Amino acid sequence: MPITRLLADITIPPEQQNALELAFRAALRKLELVDRDDSFCALVARKMLELHQRGVTDAVALSELTIREIGMQRFNSASARYANARLERR
Repeated sequence: MPITRLLADITIPPEQQNALELAFRAALRKLELVDRDDSFCALVARKMLELHQRGVTDAVALSELTIREIGMQRFNSASARYANARLERR
């Protein structure tokens, strides 16, 4: 899995690693990506790690913002509003 390979290169607490893995799986489901070796999955993983390094640590927000930032707006507007609301509370 691309996210696991990227996480091997950095040091983060186990709970944050779990949040990243959960967010990655959720994003791939929303994007309907099945083949974890697909190069697009690697792009999703890199973007998600970039967002995490910018301070986004919530799994739901990571998933939604990753999808938005790579330009794939295939999730429903309720999920987008939820992610935005969570970020605005910080």
